[in-house]
Amino acid sequence: MTNIAIKYRIYPTAEQAVLFARTFGCCRKVYNLMLSDKIEGYKVSGKFPAVTPAKYKKDYPFLKEVDSLALANVQLHLQSAFRNRFSKTRKNKNGFPKFKSAKHSRKSYTTNNQKGTVAVSTGGIKLPKTGVVKAVIHRKPDADWKIKSATVSQDSDGKYYVSVLFEYDVPVINYTADITNAVGLDYASDGLYMDSSGNKAMVHKYYRESHKKLAKEQRKLSRKTGFRKKENKSNNYLRQLKRVNRIHRHIANQRLDSLHKKSTEIANRYDVVCIEDLNMKAIGNKGFGNGKATFDNGYGMFISMLEYKLKLRGKYLVRIDKWFPSSQICNCCGSIKKLSLKDRVYRCDCGYTGDRDHNAAINILNEGLRILQVS
Repeated sequence: MTNIAIKYRIYPTAEQAVLFARTFGCCRKVYNLMLSDKIEGYKVSGKFPAVTPAKYKKDYPFLKEVDSLALANVQLHLQSAFRNRFSKTRKNKNGFPKFKSAKHSRKSYTTNNQKGTVAVSTGGIKLPKTGVVKAVIHRKPDADWKIKSATVSQDSDGKYYVSVLFEYDVPVINYTADITNAVGLDYASDGLYMDSSGNKAMVHKYYRESHKKLAKEQRKLSRKTGFRKKENKSNNYLRQLKRVNRIHRHIANQRLDSLHKKSTEIANRYDVVCIEDLNMKAIGNKGFGNGKATFDNGYGMFISMLEYKLKLRGKYLVRIDKWFPSSQICNCCGSIKKLSLKDRVYRCDCGYTGDRDHNAAINILNEGLRILQVS
């Protein structure tokens, strides 16, 4: 069995939107109450006590008006936050759980499917307490897929979404991958990647293309009453904030669409894809001086898409160690030559001369095929 999540855009009525807002607020309230009780309990006994949402319904009757499963999932989320902080086996531990802010926390809640309380139909999605919410069903689930849960969220631009989690049996893939049909991809900060055939994938710099428009709207926002910390947010400020958030969402959607098309093209064309296992967060660090370019091309997101699309097709994604000197090895004779970042052409004593990224992509391909044959 495996899981797949599909995100749908929904269009709630005014009454349904009020119920969503109430549920967001109740979930945040319960989370903060449980966290507070855990902290106070630790001060008294030296241990974090077990707490449940049910104990708060007497003091806060409005909690009974929202989906009880949404509140139950809040308890699971808090337990997960404590596990991530105090786990002995976890390598990178998270910080101590923080209280959720009404202004800055993400507006979302998760509910479970119990005997058909969550269902996807032609014109909408059925949710507990809310009923059927109008939705754009861009992808219909297969008949044998079982709905496990649904996460309702509201973006900063005011739009609503439901991410439905399905469980299904992994189909038997009768496809035998051809390792000769392989490609190596080398990350390129000025585009997306250079492949081992010498083709460079270019993507639009969506953030930079919209930078002037975004900066103009942000300047307008800075002049509205409510921009400063302790000022009350005026209606003009909130309207302008939505305009700014709408531009950010548009940029993100453009990038997402482009990366989906590129990753699908590669997954359909090749049976084996070899890449470097890079830490994109570190590369995007200010110390490298190219943070905006790194985050604008979305290479890390592209690799995540490529990984699951290849897996669904029964194909391979081979990751090369990030310390493998792909740019420094000559793909013809194997000799190593140190290059600085400003050196864009690789010239070897054996006579080979070529683009630095193309040479690296060929080396990544060769190393990936070697790893695949060993494993």
